[in-house]
Amino acid sequence: MDWFGLVVVSLPGLAALAALLFTWMQVGQASKELRISEQGQITNRFNAAVTNLGSDSVDVRLGGIYGLERIMQDSVRDHPTVVSVLTAYVRQHAPISGADAKIRQTTSPEVPPTDIEAVMNVLAKRPLGAAEVFGLDVSRTDLRGLRSGQGGSKFASMDFRESDLTGANLNGANLDVADLTNAILRTSILTDARLSGASLTGADLTNANLNEAWLNSAEMADARLTGVKLNGAFLTSAILTGASLNGAELVGGHLTFATLKGADLTGADLREADLTGANLTRANLSKADLTGADLTGADVTGARFSGAKLKGVRGLPPSQR
Repeated sequence: MDWFGLVVVSLPGLAALAALLFTWMQVGQASKELRISEQGQITNRFNAAVTNLGSDSVDVRLGGIYGLERIMQDSVRDHPTVVSVLTAYVRQHAPISGADAKIRQTTSPEVPPTDIEAVMNVLAKRPLGAAEVFGLDVSRTDLRGLRSGQGGSKFASMDFRESDLTGANLNGANLDVADLTNAILRTSILTDARLSGASLTGADLTNANLNEAWLNSAEMADARLTGVKLNGAFLTSAILTGASLNGAELVGGHLTFATLKGADLTGADLREADLTGANLTRANLSKADLTGADLTGADVTGARFSGAKLKGVRGLPPSQR
């Protein structure tokens, strides 16, 4: 009787527990069905956006581009795929060959097509979330006059090899560890941009503006930097072996431990520049203005200083004066 009474008393509780379990199972099933439905909707949106990219109408293509941007914002899972599609779009619709790059060095900057500008703008403002582990390849593309790279744009680690960025405005952009090998950046604006660890080997930055830019540990061997503005720029441990810096402005530049071996600094303005510990072996500093510069600990073996202004220079051996 005691056992029977216990069962009778427990029945309401067991019924409530069973109802709770049933409700939980229903909620779980509904949640699963909702996720499946959402993924199906994203798939449909993705397919529609990609289809729009192939349209002959620029307006329809723009709709596809911004549709992919929305998907990238809504779905972390689809982020890499969207980025891959957008970078491939740039490579396909704005290609440039090595021969074209040489021809375009003498032409005036142009504004990129509306759709290319839109894609680069989407990439520049993409949500990062967790660190990206995939590459962003827009190499060998025509991006002359690009304006999407301003104000902290997210171009870090992007592949710009052999691309033409003549006259581009990349003011304040993040290009840390970006690959700009043999890229053309003539007259481009890179003020306050971040290029630490970037590869600029063989790049053409003639008359570019990199005032206050961050180029610490950047690889710039054999780069063309004629007439470049690097006033107040940070080039600590940067590699500038064989670079052409004739007529460059480096007033107040931070070049501590930079490698300028064999670099051409003819007529460069290095007033108040910090060259502490720099490697200036066989560098040409003829007619350069080194007024107030600090060369303490710098290696100036074989360097040429003929006609250079050396007033107030610190750390320069008397034999070089």
